Amino acid sequence: MSASVTGMGHVVVIGAGIAGLAAAHRLLERGARVTVLEAADRVGGKLLPGEIAGVRVDLGAESMLARRPEAVTLARETGLDGRLQPPATATASIWTRGALRPMPKGHVMGVPATASALAGVLSEEGLARIGRDAELPRTEVGEDVAVGEYVAARLGREVVDRMVEPLLGGVYAGDAYRISMRSAVPQLFRAAQTHDSLLEGVREIQAGAAAAQQTGPVFMGIEGGVGRLPLAVAESVRARGGEILTGTRATELRRQDHTSWRVVAGDRVLRADAVVVAVPAPVAVGLLSAESPGAAAELRAVEYASMALITLAYRRADAALPQGSGFLVPPVDGRTIKASTFASHKWGWIAEEDPDVVVVRTSVGRYGETEILGREDGELVEVSRHDLREATGLDAAPLQTRVTRWTDGLPQYPVGHHARVARVREHVGKLPGLAVCGAAYDGVGIPACIASAYAAVDRLGGDA
Repeated sequence: MSASVTGMGHVVVIGAGIAGLAAAHRLLERGARVTVLEAADRVGGKLLPGEIAGVRVDLGAESMLARRPEAVTLARETGLDGRLQPPATATASIWTRGALRPMPKGHVMGVPATASALAGVLSEEGLARIGRDAELPRTEVGEDVAVGEYVAARLGREVVDRMVEPLLGGVYAGDAYRISMRSAVPQLFRAAQTHDSLLEGVREIQAGAAAAQQTGPVFMGIEGGVGRLPLAVAESVRARGGEILTGTRATELRRQDHTSWRVVAGDRVLRADAVVVAVPAPVAVGLLSAESPGAAAELRAVEYASMALITLAYRRADAALPQGSGFLVPPVDGRTIKASTFASHKWGWIAEEDPDVVVVRTSVGRYGETEILGREDGELVEVSRHDLREATGLDAAPLQTRVTRWTDGLPQYPVGHHARVARVREHVGKLPGLAVCGAAYDGVGIPACIASAYAAVDRLGGDA
């Protein structure tokens, strides 16, 4: 790289989702001159603030993991400290075997420390099967294994189908029997490597968390919605002198004289000392194919799941809901929706904005499901209302509804994902002044995306 990112070199960041914006923010802190290119007409990617019935809501992701520091810290750094807000209730349910059942406690992504932890959700046969874990010989996991495959081998399929699947599906919209344990639930993978018994491994994870005194809320929201976070980061980037160009699609990325990069975006041609590619894998393929065909080939294999969020607003007088923040739905139960959030219960600021309005969200769509997402918006609203009625008895007509589709919104992490990411970075690492980040690599959550952005900036610093 011809100029260090700790000096005044020009860095182009392609993509203004939270990863790209976080990268730009960190680069400016380190003295770089930054230009961010975003094809859409707004920043934020999957973080989208909106409104329904006069109440501000999130139309994308609605919370961020607070036990990891990156997202909460970035929110504080960009002026949102006073707006950070934990959920008003952390009590959730599972809609399974014909009833809303309290979400069990004492598990790691649905994997319990004891059979009794899942009493009420699993059948007697399912609970008895968990007890066989201590009698089984060690299950080797090798370099990686599917979460569902391993957990089913140790504890039985019912644990996977009624606990692990809905919890993992809420994060990845994927299939637990395909999702990589090493990439998606690394603490379980480490436990599987070192313990004969999975239950013993979970107990050790829980003991470690207790010893680390992990107190406080697991998740955090932002008054007005987590969709405010990218707006605040973008405002901070601009205040520090960074340039953000929306409606500007990068179409070509080439090395120039082995010392700089040439980025073509519409009628603009930008010269950069370094480039951060912070876009979904299919877009990155097109940008990297000329200079890093190996990385492009690996990213071409990354698959995505599509989903839709249905947001419904009701008159409070018409909408008697159960207590708690909402419920998850195991696919094995054959329902259409995969989850519902009682947003007005979960977030105090939504309840306060209009006490006479109740906001409920449902989600549909998992990996490989195409039929449901092909339906019209009105049909998605009706199937959501049907399932809400079956689960909670809510039968009122909503005041207003909104359907937000996230086509190819969530990258899938199948077995071997970690190795693919390593190969991508190996290929990209051969080109000084180039780095990649985003949800396709080390985690789909907000803190993970921010962490990948910071790692990309560190990688550029190592080129200097």
